[in-house]
Amino acid sequence: MLFSSITFLIYFLPCMVLVYFLAPGRMKNTVLLLGSLIFYGWGEPKYLPVMAAVILAGYLSARLIGTCQNKRQSKILLAAAVLLEIFPLIYCKYADFFIQNLNVLTGQKIPLLSIAMPLGISFYTFQVISYTVDVYRGDVPAQKNLLTFAAYVAMFPQLVAGPIVRYSDIRSQLENRMHSVEKCAYGIRRFVTGLSKKILIANVLGELIGQFQASEEKSVLFFWMYAVAFMLQIYFDFSGYSDMAIGLGRILGFQFPENFNYPLISRSVKEFWRRWHISLSSWFRDYVYIPLGGSRVKTGLYVRNVIAVWMLTGLWHGASWNFVLWGAGFGVLLLCERFLWGKWLERMPSIISHLYLLFIILLSFILFSADTIPQAMQRIGGLFGAGKLPVISVQSVYYLRSYGLLLIFAAIVATPLPVTAFNRFMKTKAGS
Repeated sequence: MLFSSITFLIYFLPCMVLVYFLAPGRMKNTVLLLGSLIFYGWGEPKYLPVMAAVILAGYLSARLIGTCQNKRQSKILLAAAVLLEIFPLIYCKYADFFIQNLNVLTGQKIPLLSIAMPLGISFYTFQVISYTVDVYRGDVPAQKNLLTFAAYVAMFPQLVAGPIVRYSDIRSQLENRMHSVEKCAYGIRRFVTGLSKKILIANVLGELIGQFQASEEKSVLFFWMYAVAFMLQIYFDFSGYSDMAIGLGRILGFQFPENFNYPLISRSVKEFWRRWHISLSSWFRDYVYIPLGGSRVKTGLYVRNVIAVWMLTGLWHGASWNFVLWGAGFGVLLLCERFLWGKWLERMPSIISHLYLLFIILLSFILFSADTIPQAMQRIGGLFGAGKLPVISVQSVYYLRSYGLLLIFAAIVATPLPVTAFNRFMKTKAGS
């Protein structure tokens, strides 16, 4: 069930909100859990046991770790818990990837498992792991109420596409949260904003991308239109879902962390990843990068840490080598900005550094969207006329006329300019 579907908007959401607010305070987590299980199981009920197993593993392991007085035993319990919690994700998402590569390396013909990806498994797995680690570190106490913990993990607003909500972020809200008309009004506005990003911009840009992929009349212009459209489409799709999640959370009394902060206005790769999918970047920083030693190690180990984290980040997005290369590429760029051209980049005119970042992101998302690395290289080459492509074609001009205004509009909306202009207008109106 998607947030933009008729089933969700017309049937599930109104019924869920009505029952939730009619329920007494002590029953709201129960209603939230039951509603989330219905949401999750709507299209694929066979995966409910997978979620239940991860929830139970996280709950029991944290209780054991929380009561363990021996540090060595706690570490062993933590390692076993993380392996247990992450196993369903590895099996469902990466088993075929490992088998394919094993077949290539050994010449075997091991049949693929062809396992469908359970909805939201990457997000709720990371949430459970962060909770377990935080209990081990002593940052939060283990949750004694299984129902409350299950409601946290299964919570439907952030299940589809994040943000990754840590237990520590909403621990107090799970026990006692305030509801108000103002919070609901903000939540509705935020949800509608995200829904508009998804339906009016991302989906329509997706149509242009589909036309490019189906076309046999490629040109340099068409390749550039595709690249810009995909960069904007993935931003509005992903940030739109985050807006909807944050809005839904606010309606239900929760305050989820922000996940996007106008990343396309960045002037460096480092700044971009402070603004793009913030909850994922901070998760890898706190639970992988820093435990490896972070930047407080020798240069060689620091390079290892950065590359390892970013290869894992790539794998998190998808089980194929183009995602691994995509992640590793960002790791290399971050290292280059630190050791080679970072200070020079800071002294450059903002327009130059901004174009530098946009060009990198545009190329990176071509790699991200491709089915294979050779296909990505072919599409990147198309931007520069490789293969004796014509600069323009009749078809590319037609689609430029059809989608040109949308591309310009999307590029403007991806910046703070519209919000800044609206706020100034409201202040002027209020002062008059």
